[in-house]
Amino acid sequence: MTDKPKSYGRKSISASATPQELITPNPRLHGAWAVQVITLVPQAFPGVLGESLTGKALQDGLWTLDTIDLRRFGEGKHRNVDDTPAGGGAGMVLRADVMGQAIETALAKTPSGAPLIYLSPRGKPFDQAMAHDLAQKPGLNLICGRFEGLDERVIEHYDIQEVSLGDFVLTGGEIAAQAMLDATVRLRPGVLGNQASTEDESFSDGLLEHPQYTRPAEWKGHAIPPVLMSGHHGEVAKWRQAQSEELTSARRPDLWNAWLARKEKKGRDT
Repeated sequence: MTDKPKSYGRKSISASATPQELITPNPRLHGAWAVQVITLVPQAFPGVLGESLTGKALQDGLWTLDTIDLRRFGEGKHRNVDDTPAGGGAGMVLRADVMGQAIETALAKTPSGAPLIYLSPRGKPFDQAMAHDLAQKPGLNLICGRFEGLDERVIEHYDIQEVSLGDFVLTGGEIAAQAMLDATVRLRPGVLGNQASTEDESFSDGLLEHPQYTRPAEWKGHAIPPVLMSGHHGEVAKWRQAQSEELTSARRPDLWNAWLARKEKKGRDT
């Protein structure tokens, strides 16, 4: 095991009056969207984030990823990071003093204005709107939970935002962190080849995305809807909007009701 944080992304040096080491475990990447992940399993990163478009953006220096190994701040010979719950109960809780040191290490290197988020099943649900908001920030600090969770005093002291991927429980926050980062990184400038792709997909306007088709024109007796082959862009847009509305009302009544409410409010305001 190494005590040095792992860093992913293209190395570059920005101008500074302070002398810099020629080789550092955590090179500062100028202008990149900076992400730091506090985790007990740093070897899980970059994982799928190192592949495809997010991986290419990582290699091109559009964003950077540092993992901070929580174990290196552990107490005693065995570097313990957890202890039994106060008041009794099953499982173990991540210690405040251990996590506090890891957070201080992250904050010392993070850009000003980068949120500090704890992946937690009791947090605010992550959605596309949050992804868009996070993509506008200068960076992001993520805490991956384990065991029974994190000492509440840490959350209160650092005013940590709790975010949930959904109404289910994982063994740790690493998978949730990677999903959140994938959804957010792809919204950063230059990551997708066609930025319009993010404007037409599910949730971007509050509705689910319309069905998609491509060649061949007929497959196993199923043909592409004629309107999509008509070349009439206005009719295509109307068909896609109608399909999005139909799918959303049938599959996600929560999104449908929210969309109707926004539409009604917009009508009153105009």
